[in-house]
Amino acid sequence: MWDTSKDYRLLLCEKAVELFIKTIEGANFKGNWNKQNALKNAREMIPEIQSLNYSYLEPHDLINSPKIVVLEEKTEIIQESLGGKDWNRKFLEQVKRDEKEKVEESITKVKFFLNTFKNLKNRFKLGKINDPIIGIDIKTGKIMSVGKHPKTDTLMVCNVNIGDRAITVVTNDLSVKEGNKVAVSLLPPANFMGVSSEGMFIGVDSGILTEFQGEIGSMPKGIPLEALNETRNLIESFLK
Repeated sequence: MWDTSKDYRLLLCEKAVELFIKTIEGANFKGNWNKQNALKNAREMIPEIQSLNYSYLEPHDLINSPKIVVLEEKTEIIQESLGGKDWNRKFLEQVKRDEKEKVEESITKVKFFLNTFKNLKNRFKLGKINDPIIGIDIKTGKIMSVGKHPKTDTLMVCNVNIGDRAITVVTNDLSVKEGNKVAVSLLPPANFMGVSSEGMFIGVDSGILTEFQGEIGSMPKGIPLEALNETRNLIESFLK
């Protein structure tokens, strides 16, 4: 019997919904979107997740659970309520310069919420794993561009291709270069002096790990266990 009440995948789901609700309630998104419907469906997801928490279903049974289907359907409804497939681009097109930083931060939080549920089944397919890192996705990515942070010389801002989309990652490793193949933890977004980071490069004391084998967007192979410690700590902190 699997203790679903301690399954990090479900724990992350509940926190992701809470983050989404808080973000949408305070978001300054302009244009044609249905805020009321997005919030309604998000709130309806919470009892579904809580029911799964005490279902004690095996991970492979959770994949086919009707409640997982409901969560997927509500995720799609929420995305449509936001404006459909290109919802984030539509919001950014209408933002004023002095509003951009706040809107971009809100968008990254919503993207984290959507990704958490869209890839939930794939994480359950990994089976019985009692480790915080199972709650988020770790992807092989390719750095497409690198630039200095606009407010400090101690950080770099990277545009990273992770297969199905591109994300922004802020790093303090100044050795990163365009073309590096990296492992990226898709963590809850963090704001670094006005720039929202959607993930963290996985590395060790000597710097980020590069030149992973495998396709862009797939799970990287050969990550040293100690390289995942910071990811674990950040996930545990998010869940508190």
